[in-house]
Amino acid sequence: MPTLTRRRAGGARLLGVGAYRPRRVVSNDDLCAAIDSSDDWIRQRSGIVSRRHAGPDETIPAMAAAAGRDALEAAGVAPGRVDAVVVASMSNLQQSPPIGPEIATRVGSGRAAAFDLGAACAGFCHALAVADGLICAGSAEHVLVIGAERMTDIIDPADRSTAFLFADGAGAVLVGSGERPGFGPVVWGSDGTRAGLIGHPETWLAVRDKPDFWPTMRMAGPEVFRWAVQEMAPLARSAVAAAGLEVADLAAFVPHQANLRIIDKLAAALGLPPAARVARDVVSAGNTSAASVALALHALLDCPDPPRGPALLAGFGAGLSYSALVVELP
Repeated sequence: MPTLTRRRAGGARLLGVGAYRPRRVVSNDDLCAAIDSSDDWIRQRSGIVSRRHAGPDETIPAMAAAAGRDALEAAGVAPGRVDAVVVASMSNLQQSPPIGPEIATRVGSGRAAAFDLGAACAGFCHALAVADGLICAGSAEHVLVIGAERMTDIIDPADRSTAFLFADGAGAVLVGSGERPGFGPVVWGSDGTRAGLIGHPETWLAVRDKPDFWPTMRMAGPEVFRWAVQEMAPLARSAVAAAGLEVADLAAFVPHQANLRIIDKLAAALGLPPAARVARDVVSAGNTSAASVALALHALLDCPDPPRGPALLAGFGAGLSYSALVVELP
């Protein structure tokens, strides 16, 4: 009986990283009046100093395509060589069509397979795992992975628990085949019993049934904080072990940019080596959900002395969904 051939030799690797940050910079003072807060309170609670808010023309497809083109340019790969485009987002307000095909066309990869992936703040790491699988199975040579969000569309600007945290932007990476693996196995999971900690308490049906109503995302901040600190450090260590490495081998740690206090506690719990770089893009970018890991990775690699070697990426958020994997930096 003939045997099917699926996996190709070698593995997936990061080839290029791109980003798009909205033009408008919003300080803590710009938000304080609406949420009865202060710059000091916001910094102590989250570590955030500023964030970006998208303008009317900075739609999710527009930002995603700009980040995607940036990643392709960084990799030196033409858009026509992209076989698949995977878009992670939780803030697209149009139920259908999915935004993946539009973004692929804007990038110049209009004939590529294109689809959306919904795993909220874990979405980018989930999408990387999908890209790794597509390449290792021989289904694609190049996969463009994009995280893009306009979180300001789905939060209440007067909600003291979310208005200062969430922001807008897009990040992208091009994943391609290589002679040797550049991705460790993903370690991921979910906990639907805690789905109510982050999300919309009402569906879009409420817009039809209630006058002057707009459903906005809510979050149980203290509970999410405790869950992330307790659960993500063991998961991250498992991802390092699955890659056949020790924490001491890591050159960088790029977690979801949820909150600076969470990032610092996770970094301390992992026991990272002194030379390892920890992404803290949240200070100037806020929490951009599915875009945050890609944006933070871009910021690390765009500095004068970028890290080289294995980086631990971790995403976690609404669902609850979570994932972590080690990748070789380009």
